[in-house]
Amino acid sequence: MQQQRLKQQHALMQPALYHNPSLMSGPQIEPILSGNLPPGFDAATCRSVYVGNIHPQVTEPLLQEVFLSTGPIEGCKLIKKDKSSYGFVDYFDRRSAALAIVTLNGRHLFGQPIKVNWAYASSQREDTSGHHNIFVGDLSPEVTDATLFACFSVYSSCSDARVMWDQKTGRSRGFGFVSFRNQQEAQSAINDLNGKWLGSRQIRCNWAAKGATSNDDKSGSDAKGVVELTNGTSEGQEKTNDDAPENNPQYTTVYVGNLAPEVTSVDLHRLFHTLGAGTIEDVRVQRDKGFGFVRYSLHTEAALAIQMGNARILCGKPIKCSWGSKPTAPGTSSAPLPPPAAAHMPGFSAADLAAYERHMAMSKYGGAQVMGMMHPQGQHRP
Repeated sequence: MQQQRLKQQHALMQPALYHNPSLMSGPQIEPILSGNLPPGFDAATCRSVYVGNIHPQVTEPLLQEVFLSTGPIEGCKLIKKDKSSYGFVDYFDRRSAALAIVTLNGRHLFGQPIKVNWAYASSQREDTSGHHNIFVGDLSPEVTDATLFACFSVYSSCSDARVMWDQKTGRSRGFGFVSFRNQQEAQSAINDLNGKWLGSRQIRCNWAAKGATSNDDKSGSDAKGVVELTNGTSEGQEKTNDDAPENNPQYTTVYVGNLAPEVTSVDLHRLFHTLGAGTIEDVRVQRDKGFGFVRYSLHTEAALAIQMGNARILCGKPIKCSWGSKPTAPGTSSAPLPPPAAAHMPGFSAADLAAYERHMAMSKYGGAQVMGMMHPQGQHRP
């Protein structure tokens, strides 16, 4: 009886909708890709939509009735949950699905706004369960998954980006998570992008707490993945446990990237020696790959070296400093390296070079005041 009533309503509704010249002609209605879609998702052939944040009182016939308003439906499935349900609607044509996303996203059912987006096969999103996740806070309201992914995709191992959304209001909660296949690149992203502008705000980056990116609505048994704009009850958490390199005293190695091809281990040792961050135990450079490592005696020394060394110019290029990908193995030789030989420069003694290096280190952190201290009145700067 219910099915017959729906068919009758559909038949009455068809002349007004499908024979409306404004819908049958003109430019294609295309929703803006946003929400929890896989990076690079192509909706060109998609005919199915995901519906999230559905009020528990909504039934499958009611859901079908609502989505019939944009076109003929091939199938409708509702997955009931205690707090908010979700479902999938399959259309016969892509245009009806696109129209549903544009017109029904945010529609209130029993006082709760539903979230409508493209549905996709779970295989289209890379499994990031074993990847390295970072927390990104202070996001602008306009930042979407696609915006966040575009920001971090300059790192080749970036695999996913998700903005957390409020179920009730449908607005961004101001934070998200970005996944990386490579831990070193995740650390570099934290170092490079923390404090940078994205949209109208400066973002804040740190390691994510374990479990902070879980999705309560995700169902592996479904043929389509969940693309709801919320991520269940996950809270924005920055990593504060001992797994994070910055909190683990066993991490004593500094990764140094963006090295010029001519940089040698002696050059790198000389630069970090001038920083005076602590006792250096080992320096290695892989010239063909453009990076190297500097191992310190203590974790605190390595942390200081990362802060002081990041963006320093070496052979004409700014270096990038972050934590090494692995902790220092127990029993590793801890003998300090002897000081590096001073670089030979015609007309300058080793004492001159040492004074200049100290001057550069102090001027970076002391500003004009330190400069004034190093050039007393009555002396002219060269």
